[in-house]
Amino acid sequence: MSISCHPSTSRKREGVSADKGRLTIALAGNANVGKSVIFNQLTGSYQIIGNWPGKTVERVVGDLYFEGYHITVVDLPGIYSLSTFSIEEIISREYIAKEKPDVVVNVIDASVLERNLFFTLQLIEMEAPLIICLNQMDIAKKKGMIIDIGKLEELLGVPVVPTVAVKGEGIYELVESIVRVVENKYEVKRSKIRFSDELEKRIAKLVDLIEKEGLDLGYSSRFIAIKLLENDPEIRTLVLSKAEDIVKAADRFASEISEIYNDQPYSVIASERYLIINRIIREVLRHTRVEKTIYDWLDWVTTHKVLGYFTSAGILVGLLLWTFIVGDFLSSLFEEVFSFLQPVEPNISDSLIGVILNGLYGGLVAGVTLVIPYVIPFYLILSVIEDSGILTRIAFMLDSLMHKIGLHGKAIIPLILGYGCNVPAIYTSRIMETRRERLLAAFAITLIPCSARTIIILGLVSQFLGIKWALILYAADLLIVFFLGKIALKLVPGKTTGLIMEMHSFRVPSLRVVSRQTWIRTKSIIYLVFPIYMVGSAAVQALYVTGILDFISYAMAPLTVNWLGLPVVTGLLLIFGFIRKELILLLLVAIYGTTNLLLYLTPIQLLVLAFISMLYIPCISTVAVLIKEFNWREALYISISNILAAFILGGIAFHLLSLFL
Repeated sequence: MSISCHPSTSRKREGVSADKGRLTIALAGNANVGKSVIFNQLTGSYQIIGNWPGKTVERVVGDLYFEGYHITVVDLPGIYSLSTFSIEEIISREYIAKEKPDVVVNVIDASVLERNLFFTLQLIEMEAPLIICLNQMDIAKKKGMIIDIGKLEELLGVPVVPTVAVKGEGIYELVESIVRVVENKYEVKRSKIRFSDELEKRIAKLVDLIEKEGLDLGYSSRFIAIKLLENDPEIRTLVLSKAEDIVKAADRFASEISEIYNDQPYSVIASERYLIINRIIREVLRHTRVEKTIYDWLDWVTTHKVLGYFTSAGILVGLLLWTFIVGDFLSSLFEEVFSFLQPVEPNISDSLIGVILNGLYGGLVAGVTLVIPYVIPFYLILSVIEDSGILTRIAFMLDSLMHKIGLHGKAIIPLILGYGCNVPAIYTSRIMETRRERLLAAFAITLIPCSARTIIILGLVSQFLGIKWALILYAADLLIVFFLGKIALKLVPGKTTGLIMEMHSFRVPSLRVVSRQTWIRTKSIIYLVFPIYMVGSAAVQALYVTGILDFISYAMAPLTVNWLGLPVVTGLLLIFGFIRKELILLLLVAIYGTTNLLLYLTPIQLLVLAFISMLYIPCISTVAVLIKEFNWREALYISISNILAAFILGGIAFHLLSLFL
């Protein structure tokens, strides 16, 4: 059964009150299993996005009204295990153990059932009230996979609900199952998953010790026992503070396991889980013969040892071209609209109110004509690339190239996200395995032109000089990232790890997912940029007419005018640009009182100013996140490197362009 709208909206419109009480459910699962789509189907627009307490990881919570229940839905970070290797894993397992949601919905990609069940077994070990949401059944069917849902329920001992979230299929049944689990109405014969005898014997002994001691850490006794044998640092520390004898017993049992299996206990337990998974797969899954589809052909092309490089490069260039072409069209369209509107009369500039009104209007025009036209097309196509599965293929193909600067293919994901905003891109660099790789990735990201710097490039170069020159700037930036990355690689010692990354199946991007991702990313820019543009433009014009800003500009003239060949006001632009890069464009419009900047700047000056703005010190938000993710020293080194690169290369660019143009 499919539903055309999420339950929260439909029930709320019918006026159903939450008279049965409140419930909390948590969505848990691997990355790229459709968890976010299910969350959106359940909650619609009733969502709050923030951070987990004391963490930089995003927290997404929504509300659902169903059959008299007010259900809070928490979307946990996408993870692959319940270890302590990442902040996301710690957040997820602590939330399940300590907050104790009424139901944990484990979202699984049915087309890669075997890989996803590893996480499922760990959730079962936690003894949380569990439901399996077997999502993407349509993709599994296309691959010729037939899954025995009833048998899977029997073997796992938990309810299993098949869904196709992008179409809304199975969502209603999923919510019904949640309610039945809460009300103890779901009748499935529960089976206990067990390891081999030698391992199970020692787990059982540890469980007995834990229960006799009355040890309560929020986790199940079995989960604690297994984690102690795996030498989980967090669980070990917690148990040591309350029952040191249990840790000693666990160490003794771990030594016995190592001797019996001739391997480390954590490796033995992982192998045992996969043996259980293999037995389950043999009983619940069978394959039928299927014809090759266009998705198989696309997978072959995008990962081919030769063609894959061309497709990756073509997609990245296409992303920029799409942004330029559509952005130029929309920018021209909006400019024509504003040309019919009468601005505030400029002849009242001797009045402070008149100056402020002129500034507000100029900021509004700059935001609509120079920001919106380029931001929306970029985020739209980026969301399509992400949801389709192409982005992970690009990462795979560019792995060898990224190794040249001490990174691997996964680094391309935060780098591409950096074209949107450097701040979340630096957060995303946590997918890198080591601190060294995260630092190298963060340095490279600060050199990537984010949407704010893209606004400057498009507003100064593409708008007045054409797409060709904008592309040349982007190509130059990639070369700079590569060569500065090589230098950073020499300065930061260490080894580069190999690429381990999941590539989910190709799929047609979901309109709902793409539009939602585009809007979430765009609205944050709009909400931030427009007030800054309008208020900032008004403030700058007020300061400008008083002459206060002249002193700053002339003090920096030896650098900005003599070396960089730019107008004297450039010093002011660069200072304000540290707060927000868009302010560089805003100030130009505010100071000169027009969006036609060719009246005051030469083509060479437009190119050099855009080039420097693309490279010099990141905005204050980026510096702040660098300090938070690393420390102030690394943030300072990266910032100084950016400043030196921008001013040295910017001066060289000015003198070379002056010779040939």
